[in-house]
Amino acid sequence: MSDRRTAKECSNMSELRAAIDSIDRDLIELLAERVGYIDRAAQLKPAEGLPARTTDRIAAVVANVRALAEDKDLDPDLAEQIWRLFIEWAIVREEKVLGPSVEE
Repeated sequence: MSDRRTAKECSNMSELRAAIDSIDRDLIELLAERVGYIDRAAQLKPAEGLPARTTDRIAAVVANVRALAEDKDLDPDLAEQIWRLFIEWAIVREEKVLGPSVEE
């Protein structure tokens, strides 16, 4: 992550936008890194007999994200909505390798 001004340290819109752009770059980098783990999961799951969609794991991830969001004063509903979209995208990606999930 880069050194950047805090929101309160920004004295004009140009500085604020530059900081937002920097955060966006970091977020994309982290999401791309997370996709690498998703792809690795698709390789490891068959050996453990796991489908792409694992309801208990989804619930745990969502609960964790909501708790992290609350801890950072971020709307947990927003965080959950973003993560559920990403989780569904990841499941579709994994199912391309694993085949369709059987409902648990």
